[in-house]
Amino acid sequence: MSPTIAGRMITAEILKLRRNRGVMAFALVLSVGVLVLLFCVTAVQHASNPHRYGPAGGVDGFKHAVTSLALFFGMLAAILIGSEAGTADLSSGVFRDLVATGRSRLALFAVRAPAAILVTLAFSAAGFALALIASFVFAGAAPTPTLTLILQSAGWIVVANVLLVGFAVGVGSLTGSRAMTLTAVIGWQVVATSLLLNIGSLGSARDGLLTAALAHLSPFSGDVAGGVTMTTAVAVAVLCGWALVPSAVGAWRTRTRDA
Repeated sequence: MSPTIAGRMITAEILKLRRNRGVMAFALVLSVGVLVLLFCVTAVQHASNPHRYGPAGGVDGFKHAVTSLALFFGMLAAILIGSEAGTADLSSGVFRDLVATGRSRLALFAVRAPAAILVTLAFSAAGFALALIASFVFAGAAPTPTLTLILQSAGWIVVANVLLVGFAVGVGSLTGSRAMTLTAVIGWQVVATSLLLNIGSLGSARDGLLTAALAHLSPFSGDVAGGVTMTTAVAVAVLCGWALVPSAVGAWRTRTRDA
C-alpha cells in the first residue's frame, strides 16, 4: 500500500468519524465541555471564598485539566472514538463491500487507528489550549506552568490518547460490536482497573495496568495511581504491551473474519 493510498484511506476513515455527529458531540463535551465546567466552578468558588479555595488557574488548575485529558474524561473521549473507528465498517454493513474491492484486510485495519488518533488529538488539542489559557488567565497570584511543564504535559496527553485509542480500536475490531466494546473497555479502565489499583495485596502485579504505567509518566511530581510505583523502564514496557497486543488481536480478527 503506497503512502498516497494510505493517506486517502485514512482521510476516508476520518470522514466516517466526523459524520457521526453523536460521537463527535460527546467527544467535544468530554474533552472541552468538562474543562469549561471545571474552571468555571473553581473560579466561582475562589471568588466567593478566596481564603478557602485557591485560584482556578495556575499550576494546580493546569494539573487538574491535564490529568482529566490524559486519564479521565479525555480517556473516555479516546475510547469512544476508538470504539467507533474499530466497529464502524461492521456495524454499517460495508465491511463485505470493502473486502470485495480486493483491498487488503490488514490495510483496512491499519488505517483505523491513525484516523481515530487524529480525530481524538484534535479534541484533546482544543481542551489543552483551553486549559493553558485558563491556567494563566485565572492564575491570580499562583505560579503558572513553565514551558517545560507545558511541553511535557502535551506529550503525556498524546501518549495516553494514542494508547487508549489503539486499545479501543483493537477491541472493537475483535468484537465487531460498538456497545460491547464500550462496555468492555470502559468497564476495564474505569471500574476494574480502579479496583485492582487499590488492592495492595496484588503487589507488583499492578504494574501491568495501563493506568498505573501512564500515571508513572505524569509530568507532575508525586503522581501515582493507587500508590503503585515502578521504574520508568517497566512503565515503558507495559505501555508497549498495551499498544501492541490489542492491535495484534484486532488485526488477526479482521484478517480472519467472515466478510
